[in-house]
Amino acid sequence: MAFYELRQYSILPGKMDDWVEFMETTIIPFQVSQGMVITASFRAEEDESVYIWMRRFESEEESKRLYEAVYQSDTWKNDIGPQIPDMMDVTNIQVTKLTPTPRSTTQ
Repeated sequence: MAFYELRQYSILPGKMDDWVEFMETTIIPFQVSQGMVITASFRAEEDESVYIWMRRFESEEESKRLYEAVYQSDTWKNDIGPQIPDMMDVTNIQVTKLTPTPRSTTQ
């Protein structure tokens, strides 16, 4: 069954513009190139530290395969991952798995 993953990050003070640029030009294109489906990307209007994004997976098996393809890759380990702590509080990541309700348009 398809599900979504909502991810909320705490961005370091003064780093939101850098983070959004990094997400939109580096992280999202890389993850999409590995097969991830990114459905949304947001910054909070009233809290400059909140960044939220969503991904869609067709199954648990697909999510495991894609997690490995992305996070175990040399590109992630050597190029992308090391830059993240300069912009984001990596100790404060919230991940919520969401399953659409029967009449949701996101089925």
